[in-house]
Parts: sequence; structure tokens; C-alpha cells
Amino acid sequence: MTKFIIILLSAVFINNYVLSRFLGICPFLGVSKKLDSATGMSLAVIFVMLMATAVTFPIQKYLLDPNDLGYLQTIVFILVIAALVQLVEIVLKKYIPSLHKSLGVYLPLITTNCAVLGVTILNIDEGYNFAEAMVNALGSGLGFFLAMVMFSGVRSTIEGNDIPESFKGLPVTLIAAAITSLSFMGFGGVIENLFGGV
Repeated sequence: MTKFIIILLSAVFINNYVLSRFLGICPFLGVSKKLDSATGMSLAVIFVMLMATAVTFPIQKYLLDPNDLGYLQTIVFILVIAALVQLVEIVLKKYIPSLHKSLGVYLPLITTNCAVLGVTILNIDEGYNFAEAMVNALGSGLGFFLAMVMFSGVRSTIEGNDIPESFKGLPVTLIAAAITSLSFMGFGGVIENLFGGV
């Protein structure tokens, strides 16, 4: 149980895919202007990360590895993620059209979101079993959610201020993203201290 907690907390705070590993930056910068869009995108990414892990892990362990087809990992994983994103898009379009419209082009971009692909591949590379991989996927999704919501608040605060002309738009957004990323570096030794270096 302690290992699951360590994996979860590490994925959310220390190894945050957006702020520490710099994966998934496109939706992070593109959809974080409004809180509702950031929340919707994050929930969709959490769902896709969990489902992608649940599907790709058995494919890797029971199909690719036994048949020496490990070199097909990236292609197979991208196809699985693309199918899952299409499923999410169909469901949102039918049941939550306002969220589907607000996410716009960024929803199909989950297919190419390197954070989702990164989670599925790193679950294999870290040697996790299925339960650990699912916990890591959940933690990674929650970390993505935390980064998106937190940065959405930062951006709304920035836009209400008087910004020099040369910093308006993308420059101030990138500076704010860098400072937000630095804030997560403070979590570095917390897990080791809490759990005695487990």
C-alpha cells in the first residue's frame, strides 16, 4: 500500500509530466486560458491515460513481449490512444457539446499529447505491474489536472495586470510557466522524507 501512495504522490508532485518532465505542453499552454476548458481537458486526459494504460499494458506484456515485437510499441500505443481519443470526442460531442466546442482543436490533439504516450511507455520502462501502472497513470493524470488548473489561475491573474507590450501574449505565458514549474521543484525530497527513503 505504501508503494502505491509513493507512486501516486510522486506522479502528481515530483515527476509531474507537465511541470517536471515537460510533456503535454501544447494543451498546457493552449487550453489553460479558461478554468472550465482546463478542467474539461484535464478530465479527458485523465480518462485517456487510465484507459490507455489499461489497454496498452496487457498488449505489451501478452502480445508484443512474448512475440519479440517490442519494436512496434510506439506505433501500437499511438493507435490505441488515437482510438480512445476518438471515443472521448464522440461521447463529449453527443452528451456535453458545450465542452466539446470549448476544447475545439485541442481535444483531437490528446492523440498527439506526448504526456499520454509518455505514461504508457514509462509504465513499461519503470517495470511496474498492472496495478502500479494504473496508479501511476492516475497520479500522472491528477498531476496534469493540478498543473492545468493551477496555471489557469496564474494566467487569469496575469491577464488582469498591466504587462509591458513586449511581454504580452506568449512571452509572459512562458515566463509564468517557468516559474510555476520551478515551484514544483520544492517537492523533490518530500516523498523520501515522509516515507523514510522507501
